Amino acid sequence: MDPLSILEPAATRVRDPLSGRSVWLAGLIQDARIDGDTLRFVLAVKKEHGADDRQRLREALLRNLAEKGWTGEIVCTIRVEGVAAGGAAAGATSAHDHGHGHAHGAAPAPAPPRDALKGMSGPGMQPHGGPITKAMPEGVKRIIAVTSGKGGVGKSTVATNLAVGLAKLGHKVGLLDADIYGPSLPLMMNLHGKPVGNDKKQIVPIPSHGVRCMSIGLLVDEKEPVIWRGPMVMGVVNQFFKEVDWSDCEWLIVDLPPGTGDAQLTMIQGVPISGGVVVTTPQPVALLDAVRGLEMFRKLDVPILGVVENMSWFELPGGGKVYPFGEGGGARLATEYGVPLLGQVPLRESIRAGGDAGRPAVLDGEGIFLSIAEKVAKLV
Repeated sequence: MDPLSILEPAATRVRDPLSGRSVWLAGLIQDARIDGDTLRFVLAVKKEHGADDRQRLREALLRNLAEKGWTGEIVCTIRVEGVAAGGAAAGATSAHDHGHGHAHGAAPAPAPPRDALKGMSGPGMQPHGGPITKAMPEGVKRIIAVTSGKGGVGKSTVATNLAVGLAKLGHKVGLLDADIYGPSLPLMMNLHGKPVGNDKKQIVPIPSHGVRCMSIGLLVDEKEPVIWRGPMVMGVVNQFFKEVDWSDCEWLIVDLPPGTGDAQLTMIQGVPISGGVVVTTPQPVALLDAVRGLEMFRKLDVPILGVVENMSWFELPGGGKVYPFGEGGGARLATEYGVPLLGQVPLRESIRAGGDAGRPAVLDGEGIFLSIAEKVAKLV
């Protein structure tokens, strides 16, 4: 049996906090072999990996291997880069784990309280291992991040209606489209023209429906693809916080791109997030991806405000409901993670049409979005 075929599915689900890649792609899994019923491999970490990082990576690997069906013994040796075998580097441990998860051997040295920002910086950020200073944009009091694990679940619909809903409640609101590769804010908020600068050399957001808006889609041609590597994306996201005039926005709603990549890490590391909202549809494949968004917020110490389940049901003309994407998935996810279910948004043509026409449905009496905005305001 090929040990790599066993390790790869488990290791690709564990993210290396230094590189941002999976531990498999980062090359941290080495010297894998199978001896009888024992799977042996080395977790080759760097000195910048703290003791709790090493332990967390190891535990995640063991858990994933068990979930993938490996029932034999597992011997995971942690080897620190630049430390000879038998050296006394802190956190260099050898752990032997059986199918039931019992561990034997030397335990890692006690770790100090984990700083979620250390060791997770990327290009354009501060060096690995150093804390990153968070700075709130001038005038902003609260930042709400709206995320999803995958595209196509209506995250931008929720973000735009949340922003406009808060504005209807009397708040001063800004809306930032942080999806560099797929900006949808110009269409969904009916934005036209190019932003201008002010006397402070800041970009002035474009107002619409009582909300001040900014998106990369306002700065490039709508048909022009944004073909940028990670460092450029991270740089633009930083600029959107530091070089845009958000001074008249007490609330800033950020529509994150789907997934858990460079743009998300850059934002969460660079500004203090007051709370995160996770958007999903009810079916299991969407819930699996939504879990990643929840875990991202949790691991980076972002308060999770709750879950919004979109496309929950379709209302039949004669009464009654059908559930084309399954039923109750968002509620189960919220219960599992102990967070509120902020709302279930039905699959209605008026909501879709409002987004396509640049007029969020909350403006025309779609009460579920106003309810979600009220709950978010109360929770924050």
